Amino acid sequence: MDAHRDNQLRRPVVGWVFYDWASSAFSTTVMAGFFPIFFKQYWCAGVDPSVSTFRLGAANSIASLTVALLAPLLGAVADAGGCRRRFLLFLAGVGATMTVTLTFVPQEYWLAAAGVYLAAVIGFSGANVFYDSLLVNVAPPGRTDSISATGFAVGYLGGGLLFALNVAMSRWPSVFGLSDATVAVRLSFVTVALWWAAFSVPLALWVREREPDQAHKPSSPGTSVGLRSVLDTIRHIRQYRVVVMFLVAYWLYIDGVHTIVRMAVDYGLSIGFGTNDLIAALLLVQFVGFPASLAFGAIARRTGARTAILGGLVVYVLITVWGARMQEAWEFYVLAGAIGLVQGGVTSLSRSMYASMIPKEHAAQFYGFYNAVGRFSAVIGPVLMGWVGLVTGSPRASILSIALLIIAGAAILMRIPAGSKQR
Repeated sequence: MDAHRDNQLRRPVVGWVFYDWASSAFSTTVMAGFFPIFFKQYWCAGVDPSVSTFRLGAANSIASLTVALLAPLLGAVADAGGCRRRFLLFLAGVGATMTVTLTFVPQEYWLAAAGVYLAAVIGFSGANVFYDSLLVNVAPPGRTDSISATGFAVGYLGGGLLFALNVAMSRWPSVFGLSDATVAVRLSFVTVALWWAAFSVPLALWVREREPDQAHKPSSPGTSVGLRSVLDTIRHIRQYRVVVMFLVAYWLYIDGVHTIVRMAVDYGLSIGFGTNDLIAALLLVQFVGFPASLAFGAIARRTGARTAILGGLVVYVLITVWGARMQEAWEFYVLAGAIGLVQGGVTSLSRSMYASMIPKEHAAQFYGFYNAVGRFSAVIGPVLMGWVGLVTGSPRASILSIALLIIAGAAILMRIPAGSKQR
């Protein structure tokens, strides 16, 4: 009986964790890896690099802005109706379907490629809003942090493994029975969709939501319920000055962090680096990120979350400065390793610092708003990077502009006293 009960408790955790394994294939192979390369070299063939960078940045920004605007409303409706899992699976299905559709977009049809990619990113990012919110349903008391960290780590590994296979396909297509690298990249989009769908099945089968309290459950949950909940969240947040300060700081610096991840390959191509070097550097980020995230957590236990985050942001500023000056491919590898060292730590410690500042009785509402702010990230950065590149004609100036966002966020974060609690 005890073994059966333990198995019943374990299955939802496994299902939840494996969705991170599933969806990370999209963020690694498509968003960070092959789409920027294919977009610039195939769908924007013959176009000035600064123009293709602007197009890619605009697509990323529109997708992020769309999800950011919809996430609080959809989340509130899903909370009221107890249908977060269904929202997640629907949006994941949209993302996987659009990823397959990229395979069929003809060469030089950049607008169609950007539109399909935009829809895929909306599906991916929107599904992650509901994925994050399901943690409270699967984590036993006292294990929320460890299960969340496990999902994060498994995502690094899953995304990295499929990306490694896709890289091998593109490097040695004949080994896989493929005619050339173009066919291999197209097939990679299909493998991502299949991977995403297949490893979402455990979540679909094993994760169940607790039904909303019947005393508070509306008879017909809808957009009006969602809007009231969003307004209530905003009203509560305005009562907490340090929370507002943190959210503004987080929005700025995480925008810079996400922009570097999404635009790094495009930037490397713009300054003349080879595709093989760029892809290998991305793989390095994945496999450095897993142990580095654990090490970052240990550092935070000694110094505090705020100090550790600020240290990571200093590294990011140095990355942008060095990135604007680098000349050799080996430098890109060094910068990729540096990103892997701090990327997971900055993200995870931001979440834990926020948790220490919000009122526990309104935790669900406040985390909903935190997720919305997170989805607004990579809205300013890609457009800023593309615009600076167009105005100056220099991709090096465009990457340097991202340092402004990180510095601004860090400056606000420094104004929040270490160990700040409510108000």
